[in-house]
Amino acid sequence: MSIYISALLTMCKVILSTSLFYVWVVRYKNITEEFKGYNYPHWFRDFTGILMLSFSAMIIKNETELIILGCLGVIIQMLGALWTHYMVQNPLRKTIPAFAVLGLCLFILYFTIDLIILT
Repeated sequence: MSIYISALLTMCKVILSTSLFYVWVVRYKNITEEFKGYNYPHWFRDFTGILMLSFSAMIIKNETELIILGCLGVIIQMLGALWTHYMVQNPLRKTIPAFAVLGLCLFILYFTIDLIILT
């Protein structure tokens, strides 16, 4: 893998982890308001946040297995988020962050697996 892809991969991991931390910790009040609109229980919101922060920590680590597990976890959660946005008929602008996180995770997952294959 070229040094450029490796640097880009690291930047993507930092951006993803920082974004997830920002959304689930700094902007937690917004998350609580959003989840009220979805009619999900409070425990589900908190459980989702704990999982997202845990997966985020896995992605930022430098262990390949943890990165893959963290990415798969976030991908599954983003698919659930997209499904929720679809079911409550949110406008497209509210689903763009979920698409962006999903794309970033797929990018990280692809190049992490590529790194395993090449070594």
